[in-house]
Amino acid sequence: MKLVLTTHNLSLTKAIETHIQEKLDKLDHFDHQAVDARVTLEQDHNRAPERQFSCSVRLSVPGPDLFAEDSEKDLYSAIDLVVKKLEQQIRTRQSKYKARKHTEGAKGKQERLEKDAEAASETPA
Repeated sequence: MKLVLTTHNLSLTKAIETHIQEKLDKLDHFDHQAVDARVTLEQDHNRAPERQFSCSVRLSVPGPDLFAEDSEKDLYSAIDLVVKKLEQQIRTRQSKYKARKHTEGAKGKQERLEKDAEAASETPA
């Protein structure tokens, strides 16, 4: 997965970059179809101290992109919460896909059962 990191009013250290890379590798494990991730980190001095650091991630996948954003007092906790939100979006997306797939199979099975029941009722005993 390709990673694009941008920062605003914040210096990017190797530790921050490593932390983001580890978290995104975890996301890559959940959804291997992810093409790239655009991460934006910013520090706003005008905000209240408890919401000073913000992190937003746009994950490009086939279909609609996944996006999550969070602001926290600590940059690392903001990154962790954004990754948690994206994990949930990936799980929801996969669950919907599986449910849609199983619904089609269940309809076919129901139709076969109805045909079998009709055939059994038509044949004399």
